[in-house]
Amino acid sequence: MPSPLASPPTRAATPMAFVQAIVQAYARRGRDPAAALRAAQIAPRDLQQPEARVTAAQFEALNAHAMQELDDEALGWFGRRLPWGSYGMLCRASLTSPNLGVALARWCRHHRLLVDDVLLHLQVEGGSARLWIEEQRDLGAMREFCLVSCLRFVHGYASWAIDSRVSLQEASFPFAAPAHADAYPLMFGGAIRFGAREAGYRFDAAYLGLPLVRDERALRTMLRRALPLTVLQYRRDRLLGQRVRELLRTRSEASTADALAGLLHVSTRTLHRQLQAEGLSLQGLKDQVRHEQAVEQLRRTQRSVKQIALSVGFRNEKSFARAFRQWTGMAPGAFRQAQAQAQAQAQP
Repeated sequence: MPSPLASPPTRAATPMAFVQAIVQAYARRGRDPAAALRAAQIAPRDLQQPEARVTAAQFEALNAHAMQELDDEALGWFGRRLPWGSYGMLCRASLTSPNLGVALARWCRHHRLLVDDVLLHLQVEGGSARLWIEEQRDLGAMREFCLVSCLRFVHGYASWAIDSRVSLQEASFPFAAPAHADAYPLMFGGAIRFGAREAGYRFDAAYLGLPLVRDERALRTMLRRALPLTVLQYRRDRLLGQRVRELLRTRSEASTADALAGLLHVSTRTLHRQLQAEGLSLQGLKDQVRHEQAVEQLRRTQRSVKQIALSVGFRNEKSFARAFRQWTGMAPGAFRQAQAQAQAQAQP
């Protein structure tokens, strides 16, 4: 896989409940899961320990064996099987889309051709996009595993297709927090909410405009594995700088690195590292936003320079004037006067 993808995490973080769900799929088909458990190096006795976890590599090995042995990529979630290659077909059907928005709309539409137990929906509400699942029948004991897996498949495909992590603002689930709720931030990121009306997640709608950068060759490489879209995490987010700028413009509490990191649901260290990977710095972004806001206020308001200085985050007028001169080569007052003269000359 390409460099933006990290290696599967080696620590055991996948809940045993998901392993038990796959074992249950075998039971429904009257099959023995022993070979699949051996392939994943999971001891049968571990199934009786709900608090136990397995690594991503173990879980992928278990899925690969089960999906092929049961010939069902849905592993018993739905009323009919999804034969091996079904999700690859969904990926391929969306691959020629001009951007992520079209690709996800196609994914939702084509998924309905495979099953009608659940329907996938994509909506844009203001600056956020929302992908959610409408349950058409009772999914029973497989409900959590089904909903989580469906969402992770789509999220993984979206990130892979645009070669960028799609950072989630929120992920919600229509059931009470399970005993393994601490695993959800690792699977989805962003704020996690249980007891919601339906399963889904929100993300910045700007991702929908990003072009797909994968081709058929990359797809074939990716599909050689069972779960590359769900067990591998992207290191970079191509919209991080844009999202930080927007928060700096619109959220007064986003004045420090710690506050921004909290709003973005990442660590402060990760925030700085990912911005650096984009060739950006937090201080540089702050300066850009302060510059834009100061220029706008000097042009369109009668506020004093001191008032503008404080409103854009400077401690005093002197430090603001020094920074403004570095940005524009002019003092704030001279800039305002020059703008007023230019506007007067433009009048008929």
